[in-house]
Amino acid sequence: MRETLHIVGGGMAGSEAAWQAARSGVPVVIHEMRPKVGTFAHRTGNLAEMVCSNSFRSDDDERNAVGLLHWEMRAAGGLIMEMADQHRLPAGGALAVDRDPFSESVTERLRAHPLITVTDEEVTSLPTDGHWIIATGPLTSGTLAEAIRSETGAEALAFFDAIAPIVYAESIDMSVAWAQSRYDKGETEAERKAYLNCPMTKNDYEGFIDALLAADKTEFHEGETAGYFDGCLPIEVMAERGRETLRFGPMKPVGLTNAHRPDVKPYAVVQLRRDNALGTLYNIVGFQTKMKYGAQTDVFKRIPGLQDASFARLGGIHRNTFINSPTLLDAQMRLKSRPHIRFAGQITGVEGYVESAAMGLLAGRMAAAEILGRDLPSPGPETAMGALITHITGGAEAKTFQPMNVNFGLFPPIDAKGGRRGRKDRYKAYTDRAKTTFNEWLVGQG
Repeated sequence: MRETLHIVGGGMAGSEAAWQAARSGVPVVIHEMRPKVGTFAHRTGNLAEMVCSNSFRSDDDERNAVGLLHWEMRAAGGLIMEMADQHRLPAGGALAVDRDPFSESVTERLRAHPLITVTDEEVTSLPTDGHWIIATGPLTSGTLAEAIRSETGAEALAFFDAIAPIVYAESIDMSVAWAQSRYDKGETEAERKAYLNCPMTKNDYEGFIDALLAADKTEFHEGETAGYFDGCLPIEVMAERGRETLRFGPMKPVGLTNAHRPDVKPYAVVQLRRDNALGTLYNIVGFQTKMKYGAQTDVFKRIPGLQDASFARLGGIHRNTFINSPTLLDAQMRLKSRPHIRFAGQITGVEGYVESAAMGLLAGRMAAAEILGRDLPSPGPETAMGALITHITGGAEAKTFQPMNVNFGLFPPIDAKGGRRGRKDRYKAYTDRAKTTFNEWLVGQG
């Protein structure tokens, strides 16, 4: 009988790894401790549950590295992208997902596959034999995290990941807010009006910043340090870096025209993005926070249009652990000290739903190939997936290793003319080269 692949963790990476391996004909067991053992951020026992944003970010596969990663995962038959497309919500040029139907569909597809078994057994130690992928993500259980630390001989790195609040749509004052995507981006009317916008005057903004800085914050436990990932900074941490930081970040007023007062340019704008297909829930874009719950309602109700807001979920903060992959993993994502174990997803030091799923896709294919007696090299570094795996398995500086989103800075340079126009042409050249290389990689697998 063919050997079984065991996957610890049923998030984005674990789910995608299981799908890819099973499609290759390898039996898979997913060990997902939820719902028997819960976490701070998860609400269900479903696989691939989205605990932070509901956005997969840009879907532009011609001039955006994240969009290119979407393209590669679709080309490779990725389950996560298939289900994301099936449960897509209007979001301008981004790919936003109706989170509950999405995770329910991923769970149904995986449980229905004849080669996949799902168990709620908690894995608390590193296995000594067999074929394993550890894809436990940012909320790895304490016992397993300690086992990983003991094996690697190094402290796991850590930062804190914050969750944005979700507002009930019916409680948003639409006599103040208006629907519009930045720069009217999108192919359809729904896409061009995918966001709700709350305008602020200078006085509104200054008062908001004052309240934000003065609000009660969650305290860290003794011995913990706040090493945030810059792509997911709590809003109050951004404000502490300078009073204008938010106005040039998530609250920038550019590309928007107030439908109620088109002759008045807002000083700042708070955007809300649709969070479910019914349009009953909206999340406040970029408003991850570590404020205490009472402080959150007080501060966020200062936003024009949200003065009567009701919250389906307030923001929160949780610890996010990851390993020093450039030191610990080989080019096949195997733990050098125990090569029968691979790591995938956020625990390897990639950041974001799509990046995590992509590393799961590679780990699943590589593990399946090994079980089947074949050798599967990673895609070339000219591809989005190849650039990511190269970064985490040796391309990054181990001493300063931090979580990384996919970006063109990870790709081998390409010749193109400079300037703003030249940058767009260069990005297109990156994606054209990547697609050719990735297709060759797929064809090479037969």
